[in-house]
Amino acid sequence: LPTDATGRVPTRGIYSVRWLRYAQRVVSEHSKDEQLNVLITGGAGFIGSTLAQALLDQDETVVLLDNFNDYYDPALKRANAARLRPAARVHLVEGDVRQPADVARAFATLPIHRVAHMAAMAGVRSATPPEVYAAVNIMGTLHLLEAARRHDVELFVMASTSSVYGETPILPFVETDAADRPLTPYAATKRAAELLGHTYHHLHGMQVTVLRLFNVYGPHGRPDMMPMKLLHASQTGAEVTLFNGGELARDWTYVDDTVAGIVQALRTPLGYEIINLGLGSPIRLRAFVEIIEELTGQRLNTRAVPTPPSDPPITFCNNEKARRLLGFNPRVPVADGLARTWDWFQRRQAGLAPHPPTPFSRGRRG
Repeated sequence: LPTDATGRVPTRGIYSVRWLRYAQRVVSEHSKDEQLNVLITGGAGFIGSTLAQALLDQDETVVLLDNFNDYYDPALKRANAARLRPAARVHLVEGDVRQPADVARAFATLPIHRVAHMAAMAGVRSATPPEVYAAVNIMGTLHLLEAARRHDVELFVMASTSSVYGETPILPFVETDAADRPLTPYAATKRAAELLGHTYHHLHGMQVTVLRLFNVYGPHGRPDMMPMKLLHASQTGAEVTLFNGGELARDWTYVDDTVAGIVQALRTPLGYEIINLGLGSPIRLRAFVEIIEELTGQRLNTRAVPTPPSDPPITFCNNEKARRLLGFNPRVPVADGLARTWDWFQRRQAGLAPHPPTPFSRGRRG
């Protein structure tokens, strides 16, 4: 590999370009000729398990690291892991990113080629102590980066969040925004994890791509998120609170579109980049509710409440960079995505097929 006078892989200038071209060639050749082993942290969660199935559908092997915590019902996560097929290419490690020994066990399972770091302590309005956010989102990321460095991982992709933008006046949200005014410990610690990724790129030449995800929803969605809350409420009559009377706008992005972007990021070394991954078409919460009412045929029991200081009035993705660098092309408008989610929800309630076919299940990767 090209190195500078100190023996370090440079991250600026002509030699960094040479290094990037070398890395792109190596990753590209590996993608064509060999099966990939991908470590997915949070692999039993909503996005992690959907990503795992997409990679399995492309003939890759996955190692899932998940601690099955009780932020929401662990049985849902275990069901997510159990549905993955073919099971022979799924290796489940029950462990915690906060524990270096657990991270080491995951890396010892198979030679790991790529990392998809999806694990996080989530929850914008959670009562979780700030120390837990720091331990999981910062120290957990550090443990993974250090293990990836020791094991010469080709490419490290980490999930970040649109929450890092806070209440920015710059619309749509764009990666050149400083993102230095987070509203919550969750957002602050995710931003810190992004910066750690740059440090490992700068010091060790690690290929790191940070994906800022926007309001992901779809089948197997987290029960604490608004889409699942609304679907459950349509069946139970439970009251649902709407911040600012439903005038907040969110850039809801269907999970298959999000996962398609993550898969492409796992195949595309870019040095160090931060990339928004979202639909780019925000919708007001009141309109979101109306779509669900039309789908379910039920009037929802809603109550307007003030917006807490943790929530910005809008999330709005500028996805031009993702389109340019990753070929990202989100295809599922919100009305269609909610219809697919409602169909899955009904089938689950009836005990039928657990998941619709993914876009990746129609054939092997090229």
